[in-house]
Amino acid sequence: MNLTPKETVAYLDKYIIGQKEAKKTIAVALRTRYRRMQLPEEMQEEITPKNILMIGSTGVGKTEISRRLAKMMKVPFVKVEASKYTEVGFVGRDVESMIRDLVLNAITLVKEEKEEEHKEQIENYVLNRIVEKLVPPLPKGASESKIQDYKKLLEQMEQKVANGELDDKVIEIEIDPTIQPEALDTNLPPEMAKAQESLTKIFSSLSKTDIKKEMRIKDAKVHLRTEAANKLLDMASIHAEAIQRAENGGIVFLDEIDKIAISQKSSARNDPSKEGVQRDLLPIVEGSTVTTKFGSIKTDHILFIAAGAFHVSKPSDLIPELQGRFPLRVELESLTEETLYAILTQTQNSLLKQYEALLGVEDVKLVFEEDAIKAIAHLAHKANEQTEDIGARRLHTVLEKVLEDISFEADSYAGEEYRVTSKLVHAKLDTVVENDDLSRYIL
Repeated sequence: MNLTPKETVAYLDKYIIGQKEAKKTIAVALRTRYRRMQLPEEMQEEITPKNILMIGSTGVGKTEISRRLAKMMKVPFVKVEASKYTEVGFVGRDVESMIRDLVLNAITLVKEEKEEEHKEQIENYVLNRIVEKLVPPLPKGASESKIQDYKKLLEQMEQKVANGELDDKVIEIEIDPTIQPEALDTNLPPEMAKAQESLTKIFSSLSKTDIKKEMRIKDAKVHLRTEAANKLLDMASIHAEAIQRAENGGIVFLDEIDKIAISQKSSARNDPSKEGVQRDLLPIVEGSTVTTKFGSIKTDHILFIAAGAFHVSKPSDLIPELQGRFPLRVELESLTEETLYAILTQTQNSLLKQYEALLGVEDVKLVFEEDAIKAIAHLAHKANEQTEDIGARRLHTVLEKVLEDISFEADSYAGEEYRVTSKLVHAKLDTVVENDDLSRYIL
């Protein structure tokens, strides 16, 4: 979380070309969160987050920015689609479930950190349990030499298990039925979710004997790590810390917000009411208390980043109260031919590198000539202009069309170099791009 705005932008630049204003606005908003946490408590309460509304066509980088933020930041983060929520009283997910998702994300984050802190203890627990199954205990009254040999055998076996040499060996382990994985949000009210969890634990504890199950050592390690974590970690303190982190550092990325705006041109009202979803969303964005099965969480200091294409509707079609809760507006630029070329050549793990790596698995050396890359960018941009503008996503469809033959016949080119030339690109795409009907269906 302690990244300067410049460092945040530099990280995003590796994966997203252009959109400087959007990156700058988000970087400053994130840094403001850090600055606020360094202030006295009474002042912290007064400083509310400046929520952001990102406006731009599909495929220009709105969702990609959120995806990269989630990977970069060690703060609770959840990405949700506004279009999947319904007004209270209708069947479907209610808007409060996004906050419950955020709390679950925070718990996972804190739990992983605590597991890392106790990594040595957890690994020792796993090793001991597996080695117990592989090496039977010594009988009582064994001689000193037997005990020494036994210790050596244990050490050797521990080394082999730790190195993964015995991962495919099948052993029988006892599974504690009372240890349950962290439950996901089932969209039940918190009280019902808690009751359901309690009943599950009661029924599990009724069968006091552990369940015996045969599994490979590789799978047993995963299960035993979960068991060790549940025994060694204080889950109550993890839940408390997770709620505190979600309250003060949580970020909710609310995608497709334009889908719940009602265009003034349209008199039709879809049920469940879009405006109803906006009104349900309002108290959460303004600041309220949401009850979860892990405790109550205040949403006053959660940062909301909303994004939408706003092709049919406009930001002004949102209810005024909700508009006022997104004071920072940033418009993302449409992608030019030069930008598409840069996306193909400059981003880390770009599409071209991905295809080269994928065909490298088949021992085919895929080479894109410079003219071919320029032709791909040009034709992708042209297709965007002539049909719907889907931004960088057009590159996926264009490249799939160009590489369909080599992908299908890769085994025939094993050990060879396959060059993608501008001639090949034009041969594959010219007819499709020029023909409006074809491009709509194929690209």
